[in-house]
Amino acid sequence: MHHILKMPRSRLMLGAAAVSLALTSAASAETLRWARVGDALTMDPHSQNEGPTHTLNHHIYETLVGRDVDGKLLPRLATEWGISEEDDSVWVFKIREGVTFHDGTAMTAEDVVFSLDRARTPPSGMAALHAAVEEVTAVDDTTVHVRMSGPAPLYVQNLTNTFIMSKAWAEANGVETAPNFAAGEEAYSVRNTNGTGPYKLVERDPEVRTVLEVFEGHWGDAPEVTEIIYTPISEAATRVAALLSGEVDVVQDVPVQDIARLEQTDGIKVVRGPENRNIFFSYDMTSEKLASSDAADNPFAKPEVREAMAMVIDREAIRQVVMRGESQPSAAPLPPFVNGWTEEMHAFPSPDVERAAELVAEAGYPDGFSVTLNCPNDRYLNDEAICQALVGMLSRINIKANLVAQTRSLHFPLIENWETDFYMLGWGVPTFDSQYIFDFLVHSRGGAYGAFNGSRYANPELDAKIESLATMTDLEARNAVIAEIWDQVMEDRVFLNVHNQVLAYAMRDDINLDVHPENQPRMTTVTFD
Repeated sequence: MHHILKMPRSRLMLGAAAVSLALTSAASAETLRWARVGDALTMDPHSQNEGPTHTLNHHIYETLVGRDVDGKLLPRLATEWGISEEDDSVWVFKIREGVTFHDGTAMTAEDVVFSLDRARTPPSGMAALHAAVEEVTAVDDTTVHVRMSGPAPLYVQNLTNTFIMSKAWAEANGVETAPNFAAGEEAYSVRNTNGTGPYKLVERDPEVRTVLEVFEGHWGDAPEVTEIIYTPISEAATRVAALLSGEVDVVQDVPVQDIARLEQTDGIKVVRGPENRNIFFSYDMTSEKLASSDAADNPFAKPEVREAMAMVIDREAIRQVVMRGESQPSAAPLPPFVNGWTEEMHAFPSPDVERAAELVAEAGYPDGFSVTLNCPNDRYLNDEAICQALVGMLSRINIKANLVAQTRSLHFPLIENWETDFYMLGWGVPTFDSQYIFDFLVHSRGGAYGAFNGSRYANPELDAKIESLATMTDLEARNAVIAEIWDQVMEDRVFLNVHNQVLAYAMRDDINLDVHPENQPRMTTVTFD
């Protein structure tokens, strides 16, 4: 790859009338009116590691490296990168010259150092990605060294969602550290921005409307889209109606039940592709008693109960009935193109309700038990409907799951604050490597690790193996350790996986926009016929 430096070692439920008021009814060819189910949770670039938040922020802020639609790394604010010839524990980044922030100030290596330090410092939601970083230094205005705790040949893969911000702007506005999203902390950077990206923020009404306009001082080629009007529309039928009426141009989250109809509609086209994201359930595996259950103890701490749940979930029924065929059922809690995936992990048996009910009784619950199931209703494709389906399946083995579905801005803090016994989560893997899943979801919570480990799962032996992955240079040996970790995680049933998501974007037929594997479409890539 020509850009490798040196690697010698190799709130919104809108009716149709409201949509008309909220959206511009006519727009020039340079304006793109973009709708999806939910808004960014925050404009702070490091506060929350969450897909829709990153997607919007990618238009305002930039990263050192990017990810193309084919999964390849691309140079962004770094033009070259690689491991130092003198010290294989040091990554060297050459910083792009002539880059300015939206306030007109120049970006230098000091801003990169500040941003990486901010991102790796809790309560930043990005900290686990940089857990092996010991020090970040600016050698000069265009060179940054990142010293790791040991050789870390894959570290660059962790940088595709770590945004660079202005040190001076952050200091002037009192946001030197990322606000704690889970604690509801407010800060200037939550609603205001100053990036180097191709668009600048000109209007922000959270959960209603965000307007971006092209940044004339951007270093890259000028995009065809000069204005973006971004509108979250949580109601699926309203989202589709807005597209059909011409009030929006692109719908990112196409309801699966509407895909076929839209494909047959004149003036509309649908683009499909697999998403780098799994949908799964998890549960509190370690507390002595569940807060929301009528059981005297913790049923989820018992392997028989976890096995019973795995035996009763009917993934094919969810695919056919809930997802209208638009999913890839799997028992593996990672997509097939992520390093560490295997056919063995992917395979799942047909449901065995009779045996599953016996296991629940054998575990000490002959009359079953009740528990609250927390679910988002505005984040994943048909998320609430999937949860409703699971509730019905569990009822067949006397597990009475009381569904509480709510907006993701309320749902995610339940996981981060350990305030849920049983929950749905979706997880993408922007590094395309299992370590990302382990760092956030499997490693016991502490420091930079385990931010979304809502299961409370803790295995010191696995923790040590997970931490070792960051600095293993023998990739064959590293993959063997990854396999060992997955063997234990799958045996312990830390996750009750459902499927991999399949994406569909719908748009006017004169718009060209590819499906992005991270479900992070870049409006800079849009062209018009």
